[in-house]
Amino acid sequence: MQTIKGPALFLAQFIGDAAPFDSWQGITRWAADMGYLGVQVPVNDPRMLDLDRAADSRTYRDEFIGIAAQNGVVVTELSAHLEGQLVAVHPAYDAGFDAFAPSALRGNSKARQEWAVGRVGKAIRVSRLLGLDRIATFSGALAWPYLYPWPQRAPGLVETAFDTLAARWRPLLDLAEDHGVDLCYEIHPGEDLHDGTTFEMFLDRVDQHPRANMLYDPSHYVLQQLDYLQHIDIYHDRIRMFHVKDAEFNPTGRQGVYGGYQPWAQRAGRFRSPGDGQVDFKGVFSKLTQYGFDGWAVVEWECALKHPEDGAREGARFVRDHIIRVTPHAFDDFAASAVDRAAIDKALGL
Repeated sequence: MQTIKGPALFLAQFIGDAAPFDSWQGITRWAADMGYLGVQVPVNDPRMLDLDRAADSRTYRDEFIGIAAQNGVVVTELSAHLEGQLVAVHPAYDAGFDAFAPSALRGNSKARQEWAVGRVGKAIRVSRLLGLDRIATFSGALAWPYLYPWPQRAPGLVETAFDTLAARWRPLLDLAEDHGVDLCYEIHPGEDLHDGTTFEMFLDRVDQHPRANMLYDPSHYVLQQLDYLQHIDIYHDRIRMFHVKDAEFNPTGRQGVYGGYQPWAQRAGRFRSPGDGQVDFKGVFSKLTQYGFDGWAVVEWECALKHPEDGAREGARFVRDHIIRVTPHAFDDFAASAVDRAAIDKALGL
């Protein structure tokens, strides 16, 4: 066992056009003032991290890390969520996901996919150059529009989708292996890897690749009504990243897990700030500690009700209160005695 690191904050939901959220200097100082020790950094905004410069310039990388350290935080991981999403996009979602790519590539799904693969690859290389050993991402999705089996799916449709998904990711997983970096797929609705079963389907197709791992976020499991504690028991060897995000599911006579197309605040299942929802975080932290999770507890603020800055401030305290400092010895060591083979034999009647 070991003590989980934290608290850290995922910056994606806080980056904006007003200070202190519009610069690396400002946002890292703000995060430290909120009580965070680390930050998880998306690679899609050059105001935070210019991925191209980071790949080419050691001076830039040193400055990037140095500014964070000077302000009191470390970089925990990079996030290539949006880039990973574009590795596999069903045509039904082309228009919606075009916004994740440069404007020159919009409307050209093949070029957009090639760009995304290149960006994930560069994020892997930059992670290694920054001394990081894991990266967050989405898997993308080809089969997601066919999630509900009506109308009946064509035979082989799901299998072909997962074969294709695996073929697109295999070179990136091999690149990650070459650089000693884990790809941590956030198991998330909207992705083909949205629960344990789909993750296993993917693993089977990439030959149980050692770099194919999970970003565990219990909030997505609450909304699916999946047992998020047993999930840790099953997949703890593959859980390499952890988002501390809460959720609640309050079904009514009018709606359930599908939400009836309502906005977040009116859905039966909605995300909440840590501590405001239904996730048993004492159980989550206990199980992750029990299994030796060696990463960071990273707050991801997404809440249908609470102001983000309040959520961030409270989230730092919440994680501190839940991290379990592991014991260096067993509680009953005071009663232990030295090994005495003669006494053992006598106790067993040998």
